[in-house]
Amino acid sequence: MICFGHRGASGYEPENTLRSFKRAIDFGCPWIELDVYLVDDHIVVIHDEDLSRTLNGTGRVSTSNFSYLRSLDAGKGEQIPTLEEVFTLVDHQCGINIELKGPGTAAAVGKLLASTRYPKDEILISSFDHHKVALMDPDWNRAALFEKASSEYVDRALALHAVSINLDRHLVTEAVVVKAHRAGLKVYVFTVNTKADLQHMDALAVDGVFSDFPDRVLAMQDKH
Repeated sequence: MICFGHRGASGYEPENTLRSFKRAIDFGCPWIELDVYLVDDHIVVIHDEDLSRTLNGTGRVSTSNFSYLRSLDAGKGEQIPTLEEVFTLVDHQCGINIELKGPGTAAAVGKLLASTRYPKDEILISSFDHHKVALMDPDWNRAALFEKASSEYVDRALALHAVSINLDRHLVTEAVVVKAHRAGLKVYVFTVNTKADLQHMDALAVDGVFSDFPDRVLAMQDKH
């Protein structure tokens, strides 16, 4: 199973911060996952629209300006990073799964990727809003995210020319994995943290997991 550091190594460090991404890289994680919104023409890395869970601020991302967001503490003195800052930190040491959240993110991320000439095999674009994924240049690797049960995982992913379906762990069954693999799709699963869940996903032959504790996934891989 490929290991995606979920919002970095967010079980150890403040999620979606440079500190968290560096921790995942230091573990040897081959991929990190992050979430983006567009604020004042800056692509900022944060998961929640509401600011109160991960920051010492109030309000919403969509109604905040960039300078205010950057003034907030994201934990341990970390700022909300921009996607460009994450690219600089990562420097091709691992792949980056970019989850599109707010309005305008598809166009902004596409423009940034084109300008940086980032290698396509180091990027995976995903979203629960499949329309956002469809707006991306089809040359970029795409993933369809699902958090509710559906009989259309594979069909919807294929319609998007996606390379994977990314599923909540509670949705994964052997039948789903087999059907996806027969269609040429990978199955990536979120968020998988416990030993029991990791072993279960391994037994189901999923292709990768998102984990807040990427070292646990990597340790299990070493035992194989």
